[in-house]
Amino acid sequence: MADLEWADAIEQAFQPPTAASPAESRCAWIHHAAESEVLTLYRAVRSYGPVPAPWWLRAVAAGRLRSRSDGFRIEDRIHALLSERGGWEYVPWAPDGESGYWEFLPSENTVSGHGFPTTVSTTDRHDGWIDVLPAHVGPPPHPVAVAGLAGLAASAAEFEALR
Repeated sequence: MADLEWADAIEQAFQPPTAASPAESRCAWIHHAAESEVLTLYRAVRSYGPVPAPWWLRAVAAGRLRSRSDGFRIEDRIHALLSERGGWEYVPWAPDGESGYWEFLPSENTVSGHGFPTTVSTTDRHDGWIDVLPAHVGPPPHPVAVAGLAGLAASAAEFEALR
C-alpha cells in the first residue's frame, strides 16, 4: 500500500509536456505538500528498499540539504545561469520522482560523432549538487562533480567546448 501511495506522490500527471524550466515541472504532490509529510512518507517507503525520489529529497532526508526550497533554489539558479548562455535546453522528461536536466544541444552532432550531448544534472552524490556528463557516444562516462553554481559558472565554457 505504501508503494502505491508513493507512486501517487511522485506522479507528474499534470506536468506540462513542454515545461521550459524546473519550476514549471514541479507538479507532483512531493513538490507542494507539507515538507514534513513528504519526508515522513518517503522515510516510510524507503524502509522497504530504494524508491524513486528527486535528488533534493534524498539530500534533505539524509540531513545534507536544509530544505526542499533550498533544492528548488539550486535548480532555479542553474536554469537561470544556463539559459543566459544559449545552446542549453531544459529537459523535463525525467522519470517520475526525478528532476529534469539540461542539455547543451550544440555538443550533440554528427561531425564529432557525439550521440549524447553534454548534460548538466542535479545530484545528491556530493555536496556541490551538480554533475556534468560530457558529450559522448556509447556508454556514458563517469559524471564530473561540479563545486556548486560558482563551479558551474567558472567551468561552463570548458564544458561547452566539448563538441
